[in-house]
Amino acid sequence: MRKLKCRAVATLFALVVITLSTTIPGETRAEPLAVDPAATEILQRMTDYLGSLKQFSVQTQNTLEDMLATGHRVDLNVSAEVIISRPNKLRSERKGDLVNQIFFYDGKDLTLYNHTGNVYAAKTVPDTFERLFKYMYESLGFAIPVSDLIYSDAYPLLMENVYYATVLDKSYIGGIRCDHLLFSRPGVDFQIWVSEGPKPLPLKYVVTDTATSGHLSISTLMTDWNVEPGVTDDKFIFVPPKGAQAINFMPF
Repeated sequence: MRKLKCRAVATLFALVVITLSTTIPGETRAEPLAVDPAATEILQRMTDYLGSLKQFSVQTQNTLEDMLATGHRVDLNVSAEVIISRPNKLRSERKGDLVNQIFFYDGKDLTLYNHTGNVYAAKTVPDTFERLFKYMYESLGFAIPVSDLIYSDAYPLLMENVYYATVLDKSYIGGIRCDHLLFSRPGVDFQIWVSEGPKPLPLKYVVTDTATSGHLSISTLMTDWNVEPGVTDDKFIFVPPKGAQAINFMPF
């Protein structure tokens, strides 16, 4: 039987912060660096606000920097429309260089439907986002970009092992004024652009692998935020299209 392979998996999105929390041995720094409370306060305000939302939807544009065997650096792009309904429902429709698929998670089953070939794979999975993302990465070899921002307790997760944090400057993303934040942890730098005002939303998120010479990054631009999409539970339930064939997940 054919098996459905999760594309854009570990090799594509393994730089998300939750997969890079271990300390890199032997790393040294030229001088002590500080954690600026102004940066951490903005980050916590953002994560508290996201964690308080019962539902939200957002458009994302993900760019992965990759290195070819020829030594040339190239970008791979994936766009997605993501809908979240707490405590445990998710829908993500993704299109790009490597994918054309929809994820459905209804709190019990995870289904991946590929338009190409009209095939789908379904699996019973854990019933929380936290356990789901861990299961997807460990069992299916798949990591979702910015999944660490979806967690209800995202702040301590993001701050784990952080030794440097700063507010770089004010900036604009899509015409919206933001605070541009930079954080460092062993092997990883990450930047977040947080909108000003009563709705402190992340508008851009860049994670850089500093443990390798290439310092490759994943960049996610987030637009069209809707913090009250009003979706119903049937939005997260997969109904096979006519002629769709059920196949198996293949871990990457």
